[in-house]
Amino acid sequence: MPYLFLILLFSFWSALAQNKNYLAEGPYTQLIIRGATLINGNGAPPIGPVDIVIENDKITDIEIVGSPDVEINELKRPKLNLGGKEINASGMYVLPGFIDMHGHIGGEDQGADWDYVFKLWLAHGITTIREPSGRGVKYATNLKKRSAKNEIIAPRIFAYTKFGQGSKKTITSPEQAREWVRQNAKNGADGIKFFGAEPEIMKAALDENRKLGLRSACHHAQLRVARWNALNSARAGLTSMEHWYGLPEALFVDRTIQDYSPDFNYQNEQDRFGEAGKLWKQAAKPYSDHWNNVMNELISLDFTIVPTFNIYEASRDLHRARRAEWHEDYTLPSLWRFYQPSKISHGSYWHFWGTEEEVAWKENYKLWMTFINEYKNRGGRVCTGSDSGFIFQLYGFAYIREMELLREAGFHPLEVIKSATLNGAEALGIDHLTGSVEIGKSADLIIVEENPLRNFKVLYGTGAIKLTKDNNVIRVGGVKHTIRQGVVYDSKKLLFEVKKMVDQAKKKEGFILTQPGY
Repeated sequence: MPYLFLILLFSFWSALAQNKNYLAEGPYTQLIIRGATLINGNGAPPIGPVDIVIENDKITDIEIVGSPDVEINELKRPKLNLGGKEINASGMYVLPGFIDMHGHIGGEDQGADWDYVFKLWLAHGITTIREPSGRGVKYATNLKKRSAKNEIIAPRIFAYTKFGQGSKKTITSPEQAREWVRQNAKNGADGIKFFGAEPEIMKAALDENRKLGLRSACHHAQLRVARWNALNSARAGLTSMEHWYGLPEALFVDRTIQDYSPDFNYQNEQDRFGEAGKLWKQAAKPYSDHWNNVMNELISLDFTIVPTFNIYEASRDLHRARRAEWHEDYTLPSLWRFYQPSKISHGSYWHFWGTEEEVAWKENYKLWMTFINEYKNRGGRVCTGSDSGFIFQLYGFAYIREMELLREAGFHPLEVIKSATLNGAEALGIDHLTGSVEIGKSADLIIVEENPLRNFKVLYGTGAIKLTKDNNVIRVGGVKHTIRQGVVYDSKKLLFEVKKMVDQAKKKEGFILTQPGY
């Protein structure tokens, strides 16, 4: 008896040491998800009920086990092995794990550490993230390695280094650019995040990066975009662009530079974002010859666009963004302070934001969304990214909001899911590994109790509001389980842990969340 007790105790502590937490289980030698409706991620319509068999971290079988509203013949179902685990997902939906193509791992200014961020991401079904620069390649690659070993609660990580980051001196020549790119690859980075540079430096860096087989992203900052826009980048080998800067500039027909006001100062955030809201109106009209030509060339170059609609949404509706219901429970005090009106914080452009600015931005969105939707319609790759941690957008929650905004842009719900899953996997070059639910792929999955195709709000950690037949208001949804590489996370427990972090921070500081000016 004592010997058996020691064996059980050793097994318990071994499992605990592997996962370092009480919020995750597995990977199992066998895990079967029973009776779910499958939304595959590859554009196929839902199908179910299905049983999905996972062994360790790989999908080994997907079986259609019946028809809707018909009792399942148990003899036709995959058999559970001794020591296997089952999840009863009858009436639920299974999707591929989401891929956030613009996910910053917190930030020192925001006071948001990786543990807080990762729990919010996984709680919302995000199993893979691409970090487009952050606290440095060493920081990101260390977390990447720990995630791969299941030492920490974390999604799969792809680390892109900001161009020039870590260099002892400013890069001023093509030779220096190539040298930095080679060193970046040796440091273990998966790619580069550009903000723009002199044309000859951009060409050299992108060429060297491509030779090394790495990928790239670019936020075409206004300080460089007059000489180097998104079309220049695509021609030079950039694999993806972030946001939308550089795209209207490629669409100019009667100017080469944005129509800045005479008093514009880029360091003034209200100037920067206020003028940005007028930019799409200065571009070629939708479906005009130049508009079509630019779009078609970008598609021919297999260029990926990550629009991040959500990160600018406060520009068109400030009240909505800052009053989002999750801030009270899940936004850290330090992060809330970072969001507030300030003349020194990036994205805090609320010097005197009002009706005129919001109206301009609403028009900006219409034109921007028209381009993105048509880009998708013609075969261009559009991916889902959130850029959370700025402008009232919270990790995880903002990603789901991005899905809603893709739907607003004209994407069918299945196209939104594809953008959030398979498209991201293709852009990262890992579609053989993840991005859809297929035999042989990694077990990156989401289980949700409600149908997200009917209402994406059921994916929010706070769920969706629903009225019952008895006239009672209830909350439904929220991801039930997130599975990453076969490890099963209880998504709602992850959110509870985040709430505890926030509550502890508030208690320590005596913090009460209030709106600006009160």
